[in-house]
Amino acid sequence: MTSDAELNPAAVEIGSFLPQAPDAVWRALTESDLLARWLMRPTGFAASVGTHFIFAVPTRPAGEVACEVLVATPGEQLTLGWVDLRADRPARWVVDWSIRPHGRGTRLLLTQTGFDINDRRQKMTRNAMERGWKVALSRLREVLDAQ
Repeated sequence: MTSDAELNPAAVEIGSFLPQAPDAVWRALTESDLLARWLMRPTGFAASVGTHFIFAVPTRPAGEVACEVLVATPGEQLTLGWVDLRADRPARWVVDWSIRPHGRGTRLLLTQTGFDINDRRQKMTRNAMERGWKVALSRLREVLDAQ
């Protein structure tokens, strides 16, 4: 797993090589039971453009992330509009997973955009999200390895 904040300091960009085929990675991104094992439990999710759904955030107190599927190209790209409903002033982000075949496996690039790094809170949130995504992607790797 690599990250390079120099690519775009206002975005979280994390690339990872996974030894599984792109279709296995796609299933882990789009099948609710698998998604719940490495990220959060979705309610109302379907990998179909225009679908609105909620992720349950397993915190105390519990929270919710409201999402909309913006792009869903099977085996290639999943893009979500993303709003953390716990925030006093919810920011709107875009979370994108790009899937590319690479040798016998898959190159996965996660990009989260929409941060205003001139705003101190948003910059702190961006850094916290980067750390959180690294943990989530480690769990994704574990879920894929168990398949």
